[in-house]
Amino acid sequence: MGRISPFALQLLAALVAGGFVTLTTSPFELWWLGPVAVGLVFAGLQRLTPAQAAFKGWLFGVALFATGASWVYVSIHDYGYTGVPLALFLTGLFVCVLALFYALTFWVYRRFAGPRLAFASFAGIWVLGEVLRTYLFTGFPWLLLGSGYVDAPLAGWAPLGGVYLLSLLVALSGTLGVYVLARRFWAALPLAAIWLLPLVLPSGWTMPVGEPTRVALLQGNLSQLIKWTPEGQRAAANIYSDLTRSVADEADLIIWPETAVPMFEYQARPVLERIQATLSPQTALLTGIVQLDEENRYFNSVIGVGDVAGSYQKEHLVPFGEYLPLESVLRGAIDFFDLPMSSFTKGDAVQVPMQAGDLRIGNAICYEIIYPQLVARRALESDVIVTISNDTWFGASIGPHQHLQMARLRALENGRFVLRATSNGITAIIDAQGDIVARAPQFEATALLGEFQAMQGQTPFTRLGSLPAWLLALLMSVAGIVVGRRTHKTLL
Repeated sequence: MGRISPFALQLLAALVAGGFVTLTTSPFELWWLGPVAVGLVFAGLQRLTPAQAAFKGWLFGVALFATGASWVYVSIHDYGYTGVPLALFLTGLFVCVLALFYALTFWVYRRFAGPRLAFASFAGIWVLGEVLRTYLFTGFPWLLLGSGYVDAPLAGWAPLGGVYLLSLLVALSGTLGVYVLARRFWAALPLAAIWLLPLVLPSGWTMPVGEPTRVALLQGNLSQLIKWTPEGQRAAANIYSDLTRSVADEADLIIWPETAVPMFEYQARPVLERIQATLSPQTALLTGIVQLDEENRYFNSVIGVGDVAGSYQKEHLVPFGEYLPLESVLRGAIDFFDLPMSSFTKGDAVQVPMQAGDLRIGNAICYEIIYPQLVARRALESDVIVTISNDTWFGASIGPHQHLQMARLRALENGRFVLRATSNGITAIIDAQGDIVARAPQFEATALLGEFQAMQGQTPFTRLGSLPAWLLALLMSVAGIVVGRRTHKTLL
Protein backbone atom coordinates (compact mmCIF):
# COMPACT_ATOMS: atom_id res chain seq x y z
CA MET A 1 0.00 0.00 0.00
CA GLY A 2 1.23 3.48 -0.85
CA ARG A 3 1.68 6.16 1.73
CA ILE A 4 -1.01 8.79 2.20
CA SER A 5 0.17 12.13 0.83
CA PRO A 6 0.67 15.06 3.22
CA PHE A 7 -2.09 16.98 1.39
CA ALA A 8 -4.54 14.11 1.84
CA LEU A 9 -3.70 14.05 5.56
CA GLN A 10 -4.44 17.76 5.76
CA LEU A 11 -7.81 17.21 4.10
CA LEU A 12 -8.59 14.42 6.54
CA ALA A 13 -7.61 16.71 9.43
CA ALA A 14 -10.01 19.35 8.10
CA LEU A 15 -12.92 16.89 8.14
CA VAL A 16 -12.09 15.81 11.68
CA ALA A 17 -11.72 19.42 12.80
CA GLY A 18 -15.16 20.34 11.47
CA GLY A 19 -16.72 17.58 13.52
CA PHE A 20 -14.73 18.67 16.57
CA VAL A 21 -16.22 22.19 16.45
CA THR A 22 -19.72 20.70 16.50
CA LEU A 23 -18.71 18.74 19.61
CA THR A 24 -17.85 22.00 21.40
CA THR A 25 -21.53 22.99 21.27
CA SER A 26 -24.55 21.61 23.12
CA PRO A 27 -25.51 18.95 23.90
CA PHE A 28 -21.89 17.67 23.79
CA GLU A 29 -20.09 20.71 25.25
CA LEU A 30 -16.56 19.38 24.75
CA TRP A 31 -15.27 22.95 24.57
CA TRP A 32 -11.61 21.94 24.82
CA LEU A 33 -11.85 20.51 21.29
CA GLY A 34 -12.15 24.02 19.82
CA PRO A 35 -8.43 24.91 19.96
CA VAL A 36 -7.62 21.37 18.82
CA ALA A 37 -9.83 21.86 15.76
CA VAL A 38 -8.15 25.16 14.89
CA GLY A 39 -4.72 23.61 15.37
CA LEU A 40 -5.61 20.76 13.00
CA VAL A 41 -6.52 23.11 10.16
CA PHE A 42 -3.76 25.66 10.86
CA ALA A 43 -0.83 23.23 11.00
CA GLY A 44 0.81 22.90 7.61
CA LEU A 45 -1.46 25.44 5.94
CA GLN A 46 1.53 27.54 4.82
CA ARG A 47 2.71 24.64 2.69
CA LEU A 48 -0.45 24.69 0.57
CA THR A 49 -1.28 26.81 -2.44
CA PRO A 50 -4.21 29.23 -2.04
CA ALA A 51 -6.44 26.88 -4.04
CA GLN A 52 -5.46 23.91 -1.89
CA ALA A 53 -6.05 25.95 1.27
CA ALA A 54 -9.50 26.94 -0.02
CA PHE A 55 -10.38 23.29 -0.62
CA LYS A 56 -9.19 22.41 2.87
CA GLY A 57 -11.33 25.19 4.32
CA TRP A 58 -14.33 24.05 2.29
CA LEU A 59 -14.01 20.49 3.59
CA PHE A 60 -13.78 21.83 7.12
CA GLY A 61 -17.00 23.79 6.54
CA VAL A 62 -18.75 20.79 5.02
CA ALA A 63 -17.92 18.67 8.07
CA LEU A 64 -18.94 21.45 10.45
CA PHE A 65 -22.34 22.17 8.93
CA ALA A 66 -23.13 18.56 8.00
CA THR A 67 -22.72 17.56 11.65
CA GLY A 68 -23.73 20.75 13.44
CA ALA A 69 -26.65 21.88 11.26
CA SER A 70 -28.07 18.47 10.40
CA TRP A 71 -31.38 19.68 11.87
CA VAL A 72 -31.99 21.47 8.55
CA TYR A 73 -32.98 18.11 7.07
CA VAL A 74 -35.58 17.63 9.82
CA SER A 75 -37.10 21.03 9.08
CA ILE A 76 -37.22 20.44 5.33
CA HIS A 77 -38.35 16.80 5.33
CA ASP A 78 -40.44 16.32 8.45
CA TYR A 79 -42.20 19.69 8.47
CA GLY A 80 -41.66 21.01 4.95
CA TYR A 81 -43.50 18.10 3.32
CA THR A 82 -40.49 17.42 1.10
CA GLY A 83 -39.52 13.94 -0.10
CA VAL A 84 -36.30 12.30 1.05
CA PRO A 85 -34.29 12.76 -2.18
CA LEU A 86 -35.13 16.45 -2.50
CA ALA A 87 -34.68 17.04 1.25
CA LEU A 88 -31.23 15.44 1.09
CA PHE A 89 -30.34 17.52 -1.96
CA LEU A 90 -31.47 20.79 -0.36
CA THR A 91 -29.67 19.98 2.90
CA GLY A 92 -26.51 19.08 1.00
CA LEU A 93 -26.75 22.29 -1.02
CA PHE A 94 -27.21 24.29 2.19
CA VAL A 95 -24.10 22.66 3.73
CA CYS A 96 -21.94 23.05 0.63
CA VAL A 97 -22.85 26.70 0.13
CA LEU A 98 -22.20 27.64 3.77
CA ALA A 99 -18.86 25.83 3.61
CA LEU A 100 -17.76 28.35 0.98
CA PHE A 101 -17.31 30.91 3.76
CA TYR A 102 -14.45 28.81 5.15
CA ALA A 103 -13.07 28.23 1.67
CA LEU A 104 -12.88 32.01 1.27
CA THR A 105 -11.37 32.47 4.75
CA PHE A 106 -8.60 29.94 4.13
CA TRP A 107 -7.93 31.28 0.62
CA VAL A 108 -7.60 34.86 1.85
CA TYR A 109 -5.23 33.78 4.61
CA ARG A 110 -3.00 31.76 2.27
CA ARG A 111 -3.13 34.29 -0.57
CA PHE A 112 -2.36 37.43 1.44
CA ALA A 113 -0.85 36.56 4.84
CA GLY A 114 2.77 35.57 5.17
CA PRO A 115 4.40 33.17 7.63
CA ARG A 116 5.42 35.83 10.12
CA LEU A 117 2.65 36.54 12.66
CA ALA A 118 0.72 33.66 11.12
CA PHE A 119 -0.74 32.75 14.51
CA ALA A 120 -2.39 36.18 14.68
CA SER A 121 -3.40 36.68 11.06
CA PHE A 122 -5.09 33.28 10.80
CA ALA A 123 -7.14 33.90 13.95
CA GLY A 124 -8.07 37.40 12.81
CA ILE A 125 -9.12 36.33 9.31
CA TRP A 126 -11.13 33.46 10.82
CA VAL A 127 -13.19 35.91 12.87
CA LEU A 128 -13.65 38.31 9.95
CA GLY A 129 -15.01 35.32 8.04
CA GLU A 130 -17.51 34.73 10.84
CA VAL A 131 -18.57 38.37 10.69
CA LEU A 132 -19.12 38.06 6.95
CA ARG A 133 -21.23 34.95 7.51
CA THR A 134 -23.28 36.80 10.13
CA TYR A 135 -24.41 39.52 7.76
CA LEU A 136 -24.03 38.48 4.11
CA PHE A 137 -27.37 37.49 2.51
CA THR A 138 -29.15 38.22 5.85
CA GLY A 139 -26.61 36.04 7.67
CA PHE A 140 -26.32 32.71 9.45
CA PRO A 141 -24.29 33.13 12.69
CA TRP A 142 -24.93 29.54 13.79
CA LEU A 143 -21.94 27.45 14.95
CA LEU A 144 -19.62 30.40 15.47
CA LEU A 145 -16.41 29.10 17.01
CA GLY A 146 -17.02 30.91 20.32
CA SER A 147 -20.62 29.74 20.77
CA GLY A 148 -19.72 26.70 22.85
CA TYR A 149 -17.84 28.51 25.62
CA VAL A 150 -20.53 29.72 28.01
CA ASP A 151 -19.41 27.07 30.55
CA ALA A 152 -15.70 27.16 29.71
CA PRO A 153 -12.89 29.02 31.51
CA LEU A 154 -12.98 31.59 28.70
CA ALA A 155 -16.57 32.59 29.56
CA GLY A 156 -15.39 35.63 31.54
CA TRP A 157 -14.37 37.31 28.27
CA ALA A 158 -17.98 37.27 26.95
CA PRO A 159 -19.22 40.42 28.78
CA LEU A 160 -16.19 42.27 27.38
CA GLY A 161 -16.31 41.35 23.70
CA GLY A 162 -19.05 38.83 23.11
CA VAL A 163 -18.98 35.71 21.00
CA TYR A 164 -16.57 37.14 18.40
CA LEU A 165 -13.96 37.81 21.07
CA LEU A 166 -14.44 34.23 22.25
CA SER A 167 -13.99 33.01 18.67
CA LEU A 168 -10.81 35.07 18.35
CA LEU A 169 -9.36 33.72 21.59
CA VAL A 170 -10.23 30.11 20.76
CA ALA A 171 -8.64 30.50 17.32
CA LEU A 172 -5.56 32.10 18.89
CA SER A 173 -5.37 29.23 21.37
CA GLY A 174 -5.27 26.79 18.49
CA THR A 175 -2.59 28.62 16.51
CA LEU A 176 -0.45 29.32 19.57
CA GLY A 177 -0.80 25.68 20.58
CA VAL A 178 0.70 24.66 17.24
CA TYR A 179 3.60 27.02 17.90
CA VAL A 180 4.19 25.47 21.32
CA LEU A 181 4.21 21.97 19.82
CA ALA A 182 6.72 23.24 17.26
CA ARG A 183 9.00 24.18 20.21
CA ARG A 184 8.43 27.89 20.02
CA PHE A 185 7.87 28.08 23.72
CA TRP A 186 7.38 31.85 23.84
CA ALA A 187 3.84 31.14 22.59
CA ALA A 188 3.02 29.49 25.92
CA LEU A 189 2.92 32.90 27.65
CA PRO A 190 0.10 34.51 25.58
CA LEU A 191 -1.66 31.15 25.51
CA ALA A 192 -1.66 31.00 29.30
CA ALA A 193 -2.81 34.62 29.53
CA ILE A 194 -5.84 33.92 27.35
CA TRP A 195 -7.04 31.19 29.70
CA LEU A 196 -5.95 32.60 33.07
CA LEU A 197 -6.95 36.26 32.80
CA PRO A 198 -10.69 35.44 33.10
CA LEU A 199 -9.93 34.41 36.69
CA VAL A 200 -9.32 38.05 37.61
CA LEU A 201 -11.97 39.68 35.40
CA PRO A 202 -15.10 41.06 37.11
CA SER A 203 -17.75 38.38 37.53
CA GLY A 204 -20.72 40.71 37.74
CA TRP A 205 -21.01 43.78 35.51
CA THR A 206 -24.69 44.32 36.30
CA MET A 207 -26.72 44.19 39.50
CA PRO A 208 -30.29 43.23 40.45
CA VAL A 209 -32.84 45.90 41.15
CA GLY A 210 -36.10 45.51 43.05
CA GLU A 211 -37.76 42.32 44.18
CA PRO A 212 -37.75 39.08 42.17
CA THR A 213 -40.61 38.64 39.69
CA ARG A 214 -42.53 35.39 39.51
CA VAL A 215 -42.76 34.08 35.96
CA ALA A 216 -44.49 31.19 34.19
CA LEU A 217 -43.19 30.06 30.80
CA LEU A 218 -45.76 27.95 28.95
CA GLN A 219 -44.89 25.13 26.57
CA GLY A 220 -47.87 23.73 24.65
CA ASN A 221 -46.14 20.89 22.76
CA LEU A 222 -48.53 21.17 19.82
CA SER A 223 -47.54 19.20 16.72
CA GLN A 224 -46.27 21.41 13.90
CA LEU A 225 -48.00 19.11 11.42
CA ILE A 226 -51.48 20.17 12.61
CA LYS A 227 -50.69 23.58 14.07
CA TRP A 228 -52.18 25.70 11.28
CA THR A 229 -55.26 23.53 10.75
CA PRO A 230 -58.63 24.34 12.38
CA GLU A 231 -58.04 21.39 14.71
CA GLY A 232 -54.63 22.77 15.68
CA GLN A 233 -56.02 26.23 16.31
CA ARG A 234 -58.68 24.85 18.67
CA ALA A 235 -56.14 22.63 20.43
CA ALA A 236 -53.69 25.51 20.90
CA ALA A 237 -56.36 27.79 22.37
CA ASN A 238 -57.43 25.07 24.81
CA ILE A 239 -53.92 24.04 25.82
CA TYR A 240 -52.66 27.55 26.54
CA SER A 241 -55.90 28.56 28.25
CA ASP A 242 -55.71 25.57 30.58
CA LEU A 243 -52.00 26.06 31.31
CA THR A 244 -52.57 29.76 32.03
CA ARG A 245 -55.40 29.05 34.47
CA SER A 246 -53.19 26.52 36.26
CA VAL A 247 -50.54 29.17 37.06
CA ALA A 248 -52.69 32.31 37.28
CA ASP A 249 -52.22 32.65 41.05
CA GLU A 250 -48.51 31.82 41.02
CA ALA A 251 -47.04 34.22 38.45
CA ASP A 252 -46.74 37.96 37.92
CA LEU A 253 -45.69 37.45 34.30
CA ILE A 254 -46.92 34.67 32.01
CA ILE A 255 -45.20 34.08 28.66
CA TRP A 256 -46.51 32.04 25.74
CA PRO A 257 -44.14 31.01 22.92
CA GLU A 258 -43.86 32.14 19.30
CA THR A 259 -47.18 31.97 17.42
CA ALA A 260 -48.59 30.09 20.41
CA VAL A 261 -52.13 30.49 19.06
CA PRO A 262 -51.84 29.89 15.30
CA MET A 263 -54.17 32.59 14.09
CA PHE A 264 -54.16 36.32 13.46
CA GLU A 265 -54.29 38.68 16.41
CA TYR A 266 -57.81 39.85 15.59
CA GLN A 267 -58.95 36.21 15.49
CA ALA A 268 -57.26 35.40 18.80
CA ARG A 269 -58.60 38.44 20.67
CA PRO A 270 -61.73 36.67 22.01
CA VAL A 271 -59.54 33.88 23.43
CA LEU A 272 -57.11 36.36 24.98
CA GLU A 273 -59.91 38.45 26.47
CA ARG A 274 -61.46 35.39 28.12
CA ILE A 275 -58.08 34.53 29.62
CA GLN A 276 -57.47 38.10 30.75
CA ALA A 277 -60.74 37.96 32.69
CA THR A 278 -59.33 35.11 34.78
CA LEU A 279 -56.10 36.95 35.68
CA SER A 280 -55.54 39.51 38.39
CA PRO A 281 -55.01 43.10 37.20
CA GLN A 282 -51.35 42.88 38.28
CA THR A 283 -50.62 39.80 36.12
CA ALA A 284 -49.17 40.44 32.66
CA LEU A 285 -49.36 38.00 29.76
CA LEU A 286 -47.08 38.04 26.70
CA THR A 287 -47.72 35.90 23.66
CA GLY A 288 -46.31 35.39 20.22
CA ILE A 289 -48.91 36.09 17.56
CA VAL A 290 -49.25 36.86 13.84
CA GLN A 291 -50.40 40.40 13.17
CA LEU A 292 -52.09 41.49 9.94
CA ASP A 293 -52.16 45.21 9.19
CA GLU A 294 -54.40 47.27 6.94
CA GLU A 295 -51.94 46.88 4.07
CA ASN A 296 -52.31 43.09 4.26
CA ARG A 297 -48.79 42.61 5.65
CA TYR A 298 -47.94 39.82 8.09
CA PHE A 299 -45.78 40.45 11.17
CA ASN A 300 -44.33 37.85 13.53
CA SER A 301 -45.04 39.68 16.78
CA VAL A 302 -45.21 39.73 20.56
CA ILE A 303 -48.24 41.40 22.14
CA GLY A 304 -49.33 41.86 25.72
CA VAL A 305 -52.50 41.19 27.66
CA GLY A 306 -53.30 42.97 30.92
CA ASP A 307 -50.78 45.37 32.46
CA VAL A 308 -48.58 45.54 29.34
CA ALA A 309 -47.73 48.51 27.12
CA GLY A 310 -46.47 48.23 23.57
CA SER A 311 -45.77 45.34 21.24
CA TYR A 312 -42.84 43.99 19.26
CA GLN A 313 -42.55 42.98 15.60
CA LYS A 314 -39.74 40.67 14.59
CA GLU A 315 -36.93 42.56 12.91
CA HIS A 316 -34.68 39.80 11.55
CA LEU A 317 -36.64 37.26 9.51
CA VAL A 318 -35.56 33.74 8.56
CA PRO A 319 -34.95 33.38 4.80
CA PHE A 320 -37.06 30.60 3.25
CA GLY A 321 -38.97 30.25 6.52
CA GLU A 322 -40.50 33.69 7.05
CA TYR A 323 -39.82 35.29 3.73
CA LEU A 324 -38.76 33.96 0.35
CA PRO A 325 -35.79 35.35 -1.59
CA LEU A 326 -36.43 35.18 -5.35
CA GLU A 327 -40.09 34.70 -4.53
CA SER A 328 -41.30 34.91 -8.13
CA VAL A 329 -39.03 31.99 -9.04
CA LEU A 330 -39.39 29.71 -6.02
CA ARG A 331 -42.92 30.29 -4.75
CA GLY A 332 -45.01 27.27 -5.70
CA ALA A 333 -42.05 25.32 -7.09
CA ILE A 334 -41.40 23.40 -3.89
CA ASP A 335 -43.90 22.76 -1.10
CA PHE A 336 -41.34 23.73 1.55
CA PHE A 337 -41.31 27.28 0.14
CA ASP A 338 -45.10 27.61 0.30
CA LEU A 339 -45.75 27.16 4.03
CA PRO A 340 -48.35 29.17 5.94
CA MET A 341 -47.20 32.64 6.96
CA SER A 342 -43.96 32.47 4.94
CA SER A 343 -44.39 36.03 3.63
CA PHE A 344 -43.71 38.09 6.74
CA THR A 345 -42.71 41.76 6.76
CA LYS A 346 -39.85 42.70 9.05
CA GLY A 347 -40.38 45.08 11.94
CA ASP A 348 -38.51 48.34 12.46
CA ALA A 349 -34.92 48.23 13.66
CA VAL A 350 -35.76 50.74 16.43
CA GLN A 351 -38.69 49.70 18.62
CA VAL A 352 -39.62 50.91 22.10
CA PRO A 353 -39.27 48.13 24.72
CA MET A 354 -42.48 46.58 25.93
CA GLN A 355 -43.43 47.53 29.47
CA ALA A 356 -45.08 45.25 32.04
CA GLY A 357 -45.65 47.40 35.11
CA ASP A 358 -42.22 48.85 35.91
CA LEU A 359 -40.43 46.11 33.97
CA ARG A 360 -38.85 46.99 30.62
CA ILE A 361 -38.76 43.98 28.31
CA GLY A 362 -36.39 43.47 25.38
CA ASN A 363 -37.67 40.93 22.87
CA ALA A 364 -35.93 38.53 20.51
CA ILE A 365 -38.16 36.17 18.55
CA CYS A 366 -36.66 32.74 17.76
CA TYR A 367 -33.80 33.18 15.27
CA GLU A 368 -33.05 36.70 16.51
CA ILE A 369 -31.45 35.41 19.72
CA ILE A 370 -28.44 34.16 17.72
CA TYR A 371 -27.57 37.72 16.61
CA PRO A 372 -25.32 39.28 19.30
CA GLN A 373 -25.62 42.86 18.07
CA LEU A 374 -29.41 42.75 17.87
CA VAL A 375 -29.75 41.37 21.40
CA ALA A 376 -27.27 43.92 22.75
CA ARG A 377 -29.46 46.70 21.34
CA ARG A 378 -32.46 45.21 23.10
CA ALA A 379 -30.53 44.85 26.37
CA LEU A 380 -29.36 48.45 26.25
CA GLU A 381 -32.87 49.71 27.07
CA SER A 382 -34.37 46.78 29.00
CA ASP A 383 -34.25 45.06 32.36
CA VAL A 384 -34.78 41.52 31.05
CA ILE A 385 -34.67 39.72 27.69
CA VAL A 386 -37.62 37.61 26.59
CA THR A 387 -37.07 35.21 23.72
CA ILE A 388 -39.94 33.13 22.37
CA SER A 389 -39.45 30.41 19.82
CA ASN A 390 -41.13 27.63 17.88
CA ASP A 391 -38.36 25.04 18.11
CA THR A 392 -40.77 22.37 16.88
CA TRP A 393 -39.06 22.83 13.50
CA PHE A 394 -35.94 21.18 14.95
CA GLY A 395 -37.69 17.95 15.93
CA ALA A 396 -35.62 15.76 18.24
CA SER A 397 -32.33 16.99 16.77
CA ILE A 398 -29.48 18.85 18.45
CA GLY A 399 -30.88 22.16 17.18
CA PRO A 400 -32.84 23.13 20.33
CA HIS A 401 -29.78 22.45 22.51
CA GLN A 402 -27.62 24.71 20.36
CA HIS A 403 -30.34 27.36 20.32
CA LEU A 404 -30.55 27.32 24.11
CA GLN A 405 -26.78 27.56 24.43
CA MET A 406 -26.71 30.69 22.28
CA ALA A 407 -29.47 32.22 24.41
CA ARG A 408 -27.34 31.53 27.47
CA LEU A 409 -24.40 33.30 25.84
CA ARG A 410 -26.59 36.35 25.11
CA ALA A 411 -27.50 36.45 28.82
CA LEU A 412 -23.83 36.34 29.82
CA GLU A 413 -22.78 38.93 27.23
CA ASN A 414 -25.36 41.44 28.46
CA GLY A 415 -25.71 40.64 32.16
CA ARG A 416 -29.46 40.12 31.78
CA PHE A 417 -31.83 37.31 32.66
CA VAL A 418 -33.15 35.62 29.53
CA LEU A 419 -36.64 34.09 29.72
CA ARG A 420 -37.02 31.50 26.97
CA ALA A 421 -40.47 30.14 26.13
CA THR A 422 -40.68 27.57 23.35
CA SER A 423 -43.40 25.44 21.79
CA ASN A 424 -41.91 22.06 22.73
CA GLY A 425 -38.56 22.78 24.32
CA ILE A 426 -36.14 23.78 25.53
CA THR A 427 -38.01 26.27 27.72
CA ALA A 428 -35.75 27.78 30.38
CA ILE A 429 -35.01 30.62 32.79
CA ILE A 430 -31.41 31.80 32.36
CA ASP A 431 -29.71 34.10 34.86
CA ALA A 432 -27.41 37.04 34.18
CA GLN A 433 -24.34 34.78 34.32
CA GLY A 434 -25.71 32.53 31.59
CA ASP A 435 -26.59 29.72 34.00
CA ILE A 436 -29.87 27.83 33.72
CA VAL A 437 -32.02 28.50 36.79
CA ALA A 438 -34.86 26.23 35.69
CA ARG A 439 -35.79 24.31 32.56
CA ALA A 440 -38.78 22.33 31.37
CA PRO A 441 -38.56 18.85 29.85
CA GLN A 442 -38.81 18.66 26.08
CA PHE A 443 -41.88 17.37 24.26
CA GLU A 444 -44.28 17.90 27.16
CA ALA A 445 -47.14 20.35 27.60
CA THR A 446 -46.13 22.12 30.79
CA ALA A 447 -45.70 25.40 32.64
CA LEU A 448 -42.26 26.28 33.96
CA LEU A 449 -42.51 28.35 37.15
CA GLY A 450 -39.66 30.36 38.61
CA GLU A 451 -38.31 33.79 39.48
CA PHE A 452 -36.04 36.29 37.79
CA GLN A 453 -34.47 39.63 38.65
CA ALA A 454 -34.61 42.85 36.71
CA MET A 455 -31.01 43.93 36.17
CA GLN A 456 -29.50 47.40 35.97
CA GLY A 457 -26.16 48.49 34.61
CA GLN A 458 -24.46 47.50 31.36
CA THR A 459 -21.62 45.24 30.41
CA PRO A 460 -18.90 46.57 28.10
CA PHE A 461 -20.39 44.39 25.38
CA THR A 462 -23.84 45.90 25.78
CA ARG A 463 -22.38 49.41 25.47
CA LEU A 464 -19.90 48.79 22.66
CA GLY A 465 -21.16 45.63 21.00
CA SER A 466 -18.90 43.49 18.84
CA LEU A 467 -16.98 46.40 17.31
CA PRO A 468 -13.88 46.11 19.58
CA ALA A 469 -13.55 42.39 18.77
CA TRP A 470 -14.00 43.08 15.06
CA LEU A 471 -11.37 45.82 15.11
CA LEU A 472 -8.93 43.58 16.98
CA ALA A 473 -9.47 40.82 14.43
CA LEU A 474 -8.94 43.31 11.61
CA LEU A 475 -5.75 44.64 13.22
CA MET A 476 -4.36 41.12 13.63
CA SER A 477 -5.25 40.28 10.03
CA VAL A 478 -3.63 43.41 8.62
CA ALA A 479 -0.53 42.91 10.76
CA GLY A 480 -0.15 39.40 9.42
CA ILE A 481 -0.59 40.58 5.85
CA VAL A 482 1.72 43.61 6.05
CA VAL A 483 4.44 42.28 8.35
CA GLY A 484 4.08 38.61 7.60
CA ARG A 485 4.82 38.90 3.89
CA ARG A 486 8.23 40.48 4.43
CA THR A 487 9.75 37.03 4.43
CA HIS A 488 9.09 33.99 2.30
CA LYS A 489 10.55 31.63 4.83
CA THR A 490 8.05 28.97 5.86
CA LEU A 491 7.89 28.77 9.62
CA LEU A 492 5.35 25.96 9.94
